[in-house]
Amino acid sequence: MPTTQDISQISLDSLRRAAEIKEQIESLESELSSILGGAAPAKKKARRGRPPSKKKAAPKKKRKISAAGLARIKAAQKKRWANAKKGKKSTAKKVAKKKGAKKKRTMSAEGRRRIAEAQRKRWAAAKKKKS
Repeated sequence: MPTTQDISQISLDSLRRAAEIKEQIESLESELSSILGGAAPAKKKARRGRPPSKKKAAPKKKRKISAAGLARIKAAQKKRWANAKKGKKSTAKKVAKKKGAKKKRTMSAEGRRRIAEAQRKRWAAAKKKKS
């Protein structure tokens, strides 16, 4: 099949001839389909996925919950929240007692000084090695 660049280079007579041939092909295809009883080969691309249904589905009705059912759900949720709130206070105390409330670790001034001095030595060595 010629590209768009090639079409611009084709003469007008050649384009007219191509259009005539295309019309002849279409007429022959329609004649063939009439001979075969309308079963001409379709050029449509195959549809992907589930085939469309033949019958139309009725719109789904929205379901409603009864007042009694709604009341049961509300009561159960309130009960769950009450248990959760009650449990949180007691569990927090239990965890604190169990772990023994660890104190935040601190470093002594002497330890900090030793680390800083060692780091300065490393920097000096690296600087000396570089130059």
